Amino acid sequence: MDEMITVPEPASTEVASIARLSATAAVGAVVIGGDYQGLGIVRSLGRHKIPICIIDDEHSIARFSKYTSHFVSVPDLRDEERTIQALLETGRRLKLHGWVLYPTRDETVAALSRHRSRLEEIFRVPTPDWPVIQCAWDKRETYRLAHELGIPTPRIWYAESLKELRNLDLRFPVAIKPAIKEHFFYATRAKAWRANNQAELESLFARAAAQVSASEVILQDLIPGDGRQQFAYCAFFKKGSSIGSMVVRRARQHPPEFGRASTFVETTDVQDLEVMSERFLRAIDYYGLVEMEYKLDLRDGQYKLLDVNARTWGYHSLGFQAGVDFPHLLFTDQLYGAAERQRSRPGVSWVRLITDFPTGVSQIFSGDLKWKDYLRSLRRADVDAVFSREDPLPCLAELMLLPYMAVRRGF
Repeated sequence: MDEMITVPEPASTEVASIARLSATAAVGAVVIGGDYQGLGIVRSLGRHKIPICIIDDEHSIARFSKYTSHFVSVPDLRDEERTIQALLETGRRLKLHGWVLYPTRDETVAALSRHRSRLEEIFRVPTPDWPVIQCAWDKRETYRLAHELGIPTPRIWYAESLKELRNLDLRFPVAIKPAIKEHFFYATRAKAWRANNQAELESLFARAAAQVSASEVILQDLIPGDGRQQFAYCAFFKKGSSIGSMVVRRARQHPPEFGRASTFVETTDVQDLEVMSERFLRAIDYYGLVEMEYKLDLRDGQYKLLDVNARTWGYHSLGFQAGVDFPHLLFTDQLYGAAERQRSRPGVSWVRLITDFPTGVSQIFSGDLKWKDYLRSLRRADVDAVFSREDPLPCLAELMLLPYMAVRRGF
């Protein structure tokens, strides 16, 4: 693994690093964000001897992977212009011409989409243009299109003021969530809030409107249940069809009601999700990796669309074990314009133990999960998000970084 350099200050090892990368003349991948999601991309491509450059504004665990060729520390990947400048400067200095960009956060997806023409002077940019990405970035657009296409969603209400809010015919409980996640998440550390009555709704609406504009606040019928009712369709999608596809069920998530992240996931087979998801992606002529999240509403038996993530997702490394190597499919298509079709097999499971253990314990004490069932699920887990006997250092790094991540992300 190469030494770390920082941007904008050049590191003492830069000349040697550039010489080594240039000498190989191999096209590689730039992974933007080095947490466990980025680590999954690094391992996927590293198994195929593809060189990897990680760019991160956090203490990254993926930099410790044996597959990482280079790590670049930057001050900020949340600001759009600073992200683009950091990528362009890194690409020029390390001569990463033709390398494929892999974003791991929604704000990075938006930055890449809006500045594709600038980035394409150096990189391959699989992220689609902004009109396509906007349908995933802004949930108002997501739900509008889903409604046009006949894809079920939870019932939704909007209000511009407390006066309008009081005139809505709501059914409690209600979820208060942002139309654009990043505008809300970094300020609140929450994906959504629950309101059980009118007083709670008005209080939480006022809090949300203080963080983002009232027009970005979505009020949504809260579908009963936790992660066990949540499903997802994952794909590498191109020209109207899935080159690689996987359907999963979240057995556990953290936090349990409004999960910011999956902690235990297993592949399954739900044809309805494939049909609805492909209809949506075909309508916007989507290209690339995508995860579409649904929740099963047991009141009417419908799978209802919640989110669209136009990038890799936290548990994408499950795909490799289940028969779909998502990052490598994209890389192959970017370089050669063709990739072999792949489809996951059901019954394969993934766990991120560092967050799943506290989640499982909380469900055990609340009576939602039995100890024996929890231990049985861990024994049958096929993939760990971070631990790997062949690549052990990232797991050790994650343990050391737990206090940092707790502060940085509300981990």
